[in-house]
Amino acid sequence: MTRFDLRQYEIDVDLVLRNASRSALYKEAIRRDPKTSISDTGALIAYSGDKTGRSPGDKRVVRHPDSEDNVWWGSVNIGVEDSVFSVNRERAIDYLNTRQQLYCVDAFAGWDPDYRLKVRVICALPYHALFMHNMLIRPTADELANFGEPDCVIFNAGEFPANRYTTGMTSKTSVGLSLERGEVVILGTQYAGEMKKAVFTLMNYLMPRQGVLSMHCSATADKETGHSSILFGLSGTGKTTLSADPKRFLIGDDEHCWTENGIFNIEGGCYAKAIFLTREAEPQIFDSLRFGAVLENVVYDEASHHVDFGDLSITENTRGSYPIDYIPNAKIPCVADHPGDIIFLTCDAFGVLPPVSRLTPEQAEYHFISGYTAKVAGTEVGVTEPQATFSPCFGGPFLVWHPGKYAQLLSEKIMQHKATVWLINTGWSGGAYGTGSRIKLQFTRAILDAIYSGQLSNAQTELDPIFGLNVIAECPGVPSEILIPKNTWRDKEQYEVTARKLAGLLAKNFAAYADGLGEIAREAGPKV
Repeated sequence: MTRFDLRQYEIDVDLVLRNASRSALYKEAIRRDPKTSISDTGALIAYSGDKTGRSPGDKRVVRHPDSEDNVWWGSVNIGVEDSVFSVNRERAIDYLNTRQQLYCVDAFAGWDPDYRLKVRVICALPYHALFMHNMLIRPTADELANFGEPDCVIFNAGEFPANRYTTGMTSKTSVGLSLERGEVVILGTQYAGEMKKAVFTLMNYLMPRQGVLSMHCSATADKETGHSSILFGLSGTGKTTLSADPKRFLIGDDEHCWTENGIFNIEGGCYAKAIFLTREAEPQIFDSLRFGAVLENVVYDEASHHVDFGDLSITENTRGSYPIDYIPNAKIPCVADHPGDIIFLTCDAFGVLPPVSRLTPEQAEYHFISGYTAKVAGTEVGVTEPQATFSPCFGGPFLVWHPGKYAQLLSEKIMQHKATVWLINTGWSGGAYGTGSRIKLQFTRAILDAIYSGQLSNAQTELDPIFGLNVIAECPGVPSEILIPKNTWRDKEQYEVTARKLAGLLAKNFAAYADGLGEIAREAGPKV
């Protein structure tokens, strides 16, 4: 723990703890907030206040002549003038100056030294410092001594609101990003995930400029050959769960880059969903929630401090943050060779997509742009059937360039390195949600094992007449009767209606991005 001078940012506070130890941050967190506690497994239990998830509608990106023509402006990247960013920056700094004590984390984003960013986090909450201590790559003593000026600075004044009457603001929450300054300003939200995703957003701008594909995905590698695989998927599709495979090395669970050298993890930790977590189902994640980890917005028994992961009274978005080396099979440093298999995960609650199919390069581009999954009925009032959800490149809220930029980079790398692309449905079979049943995790794991071993490379396939997919018809460890979706439905006519409905939704969504893509990719989707 060291005192640190932040006056270059006009922050003049007597005590700034730079890269404090986990124990020190535990002590500070409990001293500062009586609601903060320690679980019976040793994790720090913290609460993010009213905001228990990200606020994507409150993100603002500074318009600047140097980046104006590169940014995908719209609902994902809402433009704001630099003068407005400066107002919020000053508001954050004024608040930080009112604190008796601040916390500074200097660390890296990116395990490849040729591409890593030096990140500085300045915050008022020790729980935020511990979170970023976990999520960034922790420097050695020599690296910290020679850290120098950072490439990115996060001013987290989330306890203090934005002024909603400031030009361009729509609420008391603001997450502002200046690409040219390499600065992030957070007001009006204490949700720690905003910091993590702000770093990822900046990487999503900088990396493509260098011909590097930044990806919202998990990655693993074979323990013997070193061959890597990457898994894309939106929340609830199993991306983190399936990457926690003790038979393989874990490269990372969420954010990676693909360079001319191979792939590298952007982060130094994992941020896993904790809803309904059990040791039986996910032992690696469960055992990682120990001393040094942060449990966010969970409910626990005040007598035993045992966490009830099934209690959703605060939020369904309960999460745990922990260093990646808490996973026994994590590969340190978190780098690997070029991926041989690229896997798109979808949780299809319509129950019409096959458990596994092999994609052509053109179909890969189509489904990458689509980023499809489905919410189940009953999650919102009035929702009685599955709701399709699309997020381009499986990470829409964090893209800076047009999705076509990332899709083009992916296509180039697939062709260059002769990777095979797979679409895996972790959702429903035998009918939509409410009629069919969820595909068992053991079957999905068996499919992945067969992909990794090469057993599916030349497996028998059947062409799906609606989606145009090469559906795998035989897979070790998976009942053949579930591999062809139509065969699992009692009502074949209803299957046709439902499948064509989803095909239409895919086509309608894709049309919004088609202008930025080639004709072949546009023709690779479902036949509607």
